[in-house]
Amino acid sequence: MKKIGLNALDQVEILTLQDNTIDITMLDNNAIVQRAVAIKKGKIRNSILAEHGFSALIKTTVGGKTHTLLFDFGYSEHGAAYNARALGVDMTQVEALALSHGHSDHIGGFAAMVEMIGKKDIPLVVHPAIFKIPRYLKYGGSLRFDFPAITREELKRAGVRLIETKEPQTLVDGDAVFLGEIKRVTDFEKGFPVAFFQEEGIEKQDPIEDDTAVVMNIRNKGLVILSGCAHSGIINTVHYAKAVTGIERVHVVMGGFHLSGPFFEPIVGRTTEELQKINPDYLIPTHCTGRKSIMHMEKEMPDKFILNMSGTKLTFSS
Repeated sequence: MKKIGLNALDQVEILTLQDNTIDITMLDNNAIVQRAVAIKKGKIRNSILAEHGFSALIKTTVGGKTHTLLFDFGYSEHGAAYNARALGVDMTQVEALALSHGHSDHIGGFAAMVEMIGKKDIPLVVHPAIFKIPRYLKYGGSLRFDFPAITREELKRAGVRLIETKEPQTLVDGDAVFLGEIKRVTDFEKGFPVAFFQEEGIEKQDPIEDDTAVVMNIRNKGLVILSGCAHSGIINTVHYAKAVTGIERVHVVMGGFHLSGPFFEPIVGRTTEELQKINPDYLIPTHCTGRKSIMHMEKEMPDKFILNMSGTKLTFSS
């Protein structure tokens, strides 16, 4: 595999514009973690929304130059955009967009976020499988819930420059890489058993091959790996990130690990064991990881664990 060259960064800042939880009273700020606050104009009036979705604003800095990337767009039409306003974020700084996969909890707020950015021809990097129609979850023989369709036309109408790729793609002048289609090599990360799509009228299991992550490299610290849902498996994702970049050391593993509920809880232990072998400096499960899974990881990796939520800003420096 041809290696993707990544810039060795001085700093990576990840501001979560949407996650599943919020606790405005945490008061656990430190050099890495900065929580959203309830204070606005001197009064206790600021609110941060939590939804079953994910969106993150990523700032990368090297040699005094900072780039800004938006990864995923949240669930509801306005949730992540509302939080961006509440947090006082200048969205016009965003230079590029990337989508982790084509499920509605990651692209629902797309139009509102792009409107806030206010630029035409901004690159949006996606895997082409996001456009599969119909795509749905099916329970039993007849209980079916469709994902809203995504079309190339609606994305282009928003004014973005669509870049479709199954291969790794560098972002923001080489400060980050969009992994593209992740190779699945583990024997226990088997995907989402109730996910289906239709091709020429024939129902097929949906491998959700569009599921991907973005990766950065902090000088002397290693990789920062940020997934959306990790339908590909978070361990597969980390291994592929290492293979694509040629960098073995992992500083941060963050994102949705999709370990919630009865389909996935049986592999929580094995996943945690593999994460312990990878031995990142920080482990930050978000979004669809699930309460039981997050509690287990915190118990087993307490010195590495960071609790994430809507409005949390994390800063990792060389």
